[in-house]
Amino acid sequence: MLDILHDYGPLLLIGQYPQGPLGGLALTIILALVSLIASFPIAICIGLARTSSIAPLRNAALAYTYVVRAIPLLLLIFWTYFVIPLVTGYNISGTVTMVVALVVYEGAYLGEVVRAGINAVPKGQVEAARAMGMSYSQCMRKVVLPQALFNMLPSILNQFIMITKNTSLAYLIGTQEVTFAAYQINNQLLTQPFQVYALLAGFYFVLCFSLSRLANWLERSIERKRAGVASHRTNSEAEQPVLLGQAK
Repeated sequence: MLDILHDYGPLLLIGQYPQGPLGGLALTIILALVSLIASFPIAICIGLARTSSIAPLRNAALAYTYVVRAIPLLLLIFWTYFVIPLVTGYNISGTVTMVVALVVYEGAYLGEVVRAGINAVPKGQVEAARAMGMSYSQCMRKVVLPQALFNMLPSILNQFIMITKNTSLAYLIGTQEVTFAAYQINNQLLTQPFQVYALLAGFYFVLCFSLSRLANWLERSIERKRAGVASHRTNSEAEQPVLLGQAK
């Protein structure tokens, strides 16, 4: 296994770069990161629509979420790969195909995360913001979303882990990410499939385990901050009667 890592390590890490296209683990991370960033605006729109009081908007977002979550990602990849060239008349690369499919797919899942984050913000803060004369959009932009997005950071990281693992399906359309690199190595060696795919599993484990630890650390940090804010509010409320008594 060490010999395979020594001989084919660069292919697993960066593909054929710089002599050829970037691939391997580097392309896997890029695919996951670009897909997460690109799906985030869609997710915010879906989350806002899911919590909206406008029934047609809410129902449309609900339909999108249910339909996309009921379809396997592999089917979305194939649809994107074959349908977009038919509709546009242009062939697209496997990398673009994978990003488009992941954006559509993760928009639905991340939208539910956004919806949960919005619903977790205390209703009293929304009512106070509206009482101060803020419009709905101002309330969402300045009061609700900043808190919701901060609280959602661990869940967003968990979604990034899921996207990273889902990028392994890209090898089916010839995208040269790390799973495709392992497939190429196995075709060259032929006699060591267990060692090759054990290395691949190790790459995924190290990356995903590191991200999961970061998500746990963020979650603990957010809980400590919440506890600190709650303690500060409790102390302030306890001191208020004393101050009022002194004023008398």
